Amino acid sequence: MNRDDFVATFRGVYEHSDWIAELVWDGGLTKAEDTATGLQAAMADVVSAAGYEPQFALLCAHPDLAGKLAVRGDLTDESTSEQKSAGLDRCSTEEFDELQALNTLYRSTFNFPYILAVKGRNVSEILENFRSRVNNDVEIEFQEALNQVHQIALLRLETLFA
Repeated sequence: MNRDDFVATFRGVYEHSDWIAELVWDGGLTKAEDTATGLQAAMADVVSAAGYEPQFALLCAHPDLAGKLAVRGDLTDESTSEQKSAGLDRCSTEEFDELQALNTLYRSTFNFPYILAVKGRNVSEILENFRSRVNNDVEIEFQEALNQVHQIALLRLETLFA
């Protein structure tokens, strides 16, 4: 696979952040990166080395759960599939309203969207997690959001490698 093919294949692993796939390719690939976990580790290393500003931009590249982009149908294919798998497209009115209120509170508190690897979870679990994290310290939540981004990346890579 050449660089263009690699980036085209793995650009969606980290939401709207082609730079991660580009830097992984540019850093050189070995047999260790020929698995979902190996490639995810290399990508996570790139994110860790990038520093705060690119990490913050990476978090901000994620959509709100059941937010305006989802309602309009403007999510990436990966995000659409993940949110649907968790039932976020079938929330009750009360659940949807609570998600909207939590999205607003979370963004005003942390200045980036709430991020959770939702694959394999249901709406109740997501709301419970959301409620528990909205009162976190900013530094703790920044790290938790990055951890969730890496988990999402691993899940996406596992799908691509399957």
